[in-house]
Amino acid sequence: MSALFDPLKLRDLEISNRAWVSPMCTYACEDEPGVVGGWHIAHYGQFALGGAGLIVTEATAVVPEGRVTPEDAGIWSDEHIAAWKKVTDVVHSAGSAIAVQLAHAGRKGGKRRGLPGDAVMYGSVALDDGGWTTTGATSTPFGRFAEPAAATPATLVSVVQAFADAAVRADAAGFDAIELHGAHGYLLHEMLSPVTNTRDDEWAGSIEARERFLLDTVIAVRAVWPASKPLLVRLSVEDVAEGGLTATESAELARRLVDAGVDLIDCSSGGLVAGADYNAFPGYQVPGSATVRSLAGVPTSAVGMITSPEQADEIIRSGQADAVMLGREMLRDPHWARHAAVALDAGDRVPHQSRYHRAWM
Repeated sequence: MSALFDPLKLRDLEISNRAWVSPMCTYACEDEPGVVGGWHIAHYGQFALGGAGLIVTEATAVVPEGRVTPEDAGIWSDEHIAAWKKVTDVVHSAGSAIAVQLAHAGRKGGKRRGLPGDAVMYGSVALDDGGWTTTGATSTPFGRFAEPAAATPATLVSVVQAFADAAVRADAAGFDAIELHGAHGYLLHEMLSPVTNTRDDEWAGSIEARERFLLDTVIAVRAVWPASKPLLVRLSVEDVAEGGLTATESAELARRLVDAGVDLIDCSSGGLVAGADYNAFPGYQVPGSATVRSLAGVPTSAVGMITSPEQADEIIRSGQADAVMLGREMLRDPHWARHAAVALDAGDRVPHQSRYHRAWM
């Protein structure tokens, strides 16, 4: 039997398999700020029809200035709820679960999306062209991005509340789970790492002080998020920066996150500083998940160039993770989970609408 297709229960949510869609920014909200539309319904719906157990949305901003680009999705207003509800309804009708990734981009926000055909490819969007002053742990910019404003203590408290308010909207929009984006150099990660959090106030210095912003956010979200629904946190378990956090330190943090009400740690790496040197190879981030899972004894998901059914199944079977997150491979093949079930002889995983069933049989 395939371990990849064993169900996984987190709180009251039973997820049909361990092949999940990783959060991926799409930069596709082009009509109204932060409002998802028909394109997003089709985008997320395809993965549900393709058999993914859990779909995690793109980074979804809890405040307008928390967007990575002006075209990012948002959930900072009640006006976003109805649009997201159309997405969750479609995903549920096709048999999958869906989580929203709540995010604040911090000093990495306000950038140009850099898609093919864009007149200007990279860098921050100018203020007179629809950009904004970003918020960072300090005023140090990320690479060649614009200089952020260092967050005041009052700003940090207000962002914690914004995450909690977004969680209430996420429940109203029909999401099954929440993932807090505490990775890749975004604000929660900025405040967490000793490399970027060089403040001289009560939010910095000791490990406990640097973890405060993330833990306060977890506690605030858990207080308003239904007890029956799971809460995930994505961490860069390795900072990939000199003097940064290691997987062993992240495992210690993972225990504290679970004690605060988190149900699974989504293990990624890096993104903290510009110009970091990555040695990417198939499954290159899986050891971070394995370390956190073994040292902390908490559920994890693994990510990073996971492409074949056999590779994914072995990651689960060997205890390196409880689920795998697939990104670009799911974009290339939205029916990856169906193909994996066939390859692993995992039984009938095909929608029983007649034409689908005939195609796969």
